[in-house]
Amino acid sequence: MKKKRWVLKRRPDQLEVQLLADSLSVSESLARLLVFRKIKTFQQARRYFRPTLEFLHDPFLMSGMEEASLRVIEAITSNEKIVVYGDYDVDGACSTALMYLFLRELGANVSYFIPNRLKDGYGISRSGVDLMMEKNATLVISVDCGITAVEEVAYAREHGVDFIISDHHQPKDTLPPAFAVLDPLKPGDQYPFKYLAGAGVAFKLAQAVSERIGKRELPFKYLDLVALAGAADIVPLVDENRIMARLGLDQINNAPRAGLRALLESSRLGVGGLTSGQIVFSLAPRINAVGRMSDAKVAVELLVTQDYDEARKLAKVLEEENSERRRIDEDTLNAALDRVEELYDAETDRAIVLHGDDWHPGVVGIVASRLVEKYYRPTVMLTTVDGVAKGSARSIQNFNIYETLRECEDLLLHFGGHQAAAGLSLEIGRIDEFRERFNRLAGDRLSDEDLIPNIEIDSKIRLSEITPKFLRIVNQFAPFGPQNPRPVFLLEDARVAGRPRIVGHNHLLFSVKQDGCDKVFDAIGFNFGEYAAPLQNGVERFDLVFGIDKLFRDGRTYPQFKVRDIQLNEE
Repeated sequence: MKKKRWVLKRRPDQLEVQLLADSLSVSESLARLLVFRKIKTFQQARRYFRPTLEFLHDPFLMSGMEEASLRVIEAITSNEKIVVYGDYDVDGACSTALMYLFLRELGANVSYFIPNRLKDGYGISRSGVDLMMEKNATLVISVDCGITAVEEVAYAREHGVDFIISDHHQPKDTLPPAFAVLDPLKPGDQYPFKYLAGAGVAFKLAQAVSERIGKRELPFKYLDLVALAGAADIVPLVDENRIMARLGLDQINNAPRAGLRALLESSRLGVGGLTSGQIVFSLAPRINAVGRMSDAKVAVELLVTQDYDEARKLAKVLEEENSERRRIDEDTLNAALDRVEELYDAETDRAIVLHGDDWHPGVVGIVASRLVEKYYRPTVMLTTVDGVAKGSARSIQNFNIYETLRECEDLLLHFGGHQAAAGLSLEIGRIDEFRERFNRLAGDRLSDEDLIPNIEIDSKIRLSEITPKFLRIVNQFAPFGPQNPRPVFLLEDARVAGRPRIVGHNHLLFSVKQDGCDKVFDAIGFNFGEYAAPLQNGVERFDLVFGIDKLFRDGRTYPQFKVRDIQLNEE
């Protein structure tokens, strides 16, 4: 049973909690959850629970926005050929669809281009710029990519093609010589929120153009795409991101566009009640699958079509590609697990770097994430593409994988990303040297304690505290994601009601009760099947760390505990 460290958050100032509880007429346990989220006043709580468009930041606070918006308007009025240059993941597909639909609605002469992962690689390439020139484009708007494409944008500029870079990734020391560069992480940029998804930055450009032409509300219809991208890209769901995610999810649940309706249907989710978690685990893998396995243009076609019959056909393609992707995932994971067992010592090695000549480049990032989940080590998965090792890196808490790759820059042909995830390429002959240095840097930076995953617990709770009002308010904390996680509770001295059973692939389904309370709650622990036997065989009491989710059954909604960890209290 995997070891995890339970960390109970330090109780906040009791006076702050009491004042907030009184002003909102809620329990102290709920007020405590809000204070942990830096919500301490009635007004802050109002903004949190009732996010509105008026709380979005002025797009012109972003450096370069003035120039970018005027250039877009000039291109539209002059009927210039505009190309939206995107990326092949969910954020890239949503960003492309958003900008394309927005410009098309304004009457622009616009098309879009998504690089092929296998043929073109990530981001703006010289061959991609050549294609822009073949299309006679005079303005290219990159979305979710481009911030490191210094030489490629210079090449485009030499040939009379203007670039507007719209990106959210970490820039390098030199910015591309574009007509305008939009990126809240750009040095010196004064934009007040730094953690937009790529679709968020594209939306801000659409906002700025709309304000310039007196159609301020035009881009709000695309918040569903921003919500989809933000959840899939695991951006912090605070500030603007939370507002756009909340309102965008409302759009998807109430009136989904044709492509999303078809995707919900093929995912067996149905319309209504979609959560950010379901985007991450159900919708995003399907959209990503075509970018990983074949051509992400299919995903953009799904998002932009207004024809529901066409959308259903495209959703079927995504479903088939995702099934194939999952099969390849499993094969690659099994091969990687064998390699780890053969090459690595869990006691001494602080990082994992694997290379397989025939691994599919579209799944190495997923497999890297699964290895992190299993071994809790920074992990790099590499495969061979055109004689070069290319792959993905995934990190753990307290380890900045982007900065670590910067210290290996002399060994790499290319790298980019952020603290938690990155892409990279290097010569095959330098893999061993890279592995040695990367592991050494990880060893210098990670202690034994860092290699035990933490579960942060918001509060201890008793079952008697979980009332209908409590559940209603906790549900309004959604959408959940980084920096706005689902509240995590600790229930001590719990008991099983009835008989636990294993369902699906090793998932534990059981009911929970507690002495002194007549309430019983359903609980599910994904991959916790190993606890079924001890809970059935005489373990009377246990401690439970969990979040509270919703279960839909027989047309009604019930609370369900989602287990994070279990500690058996055997006597």
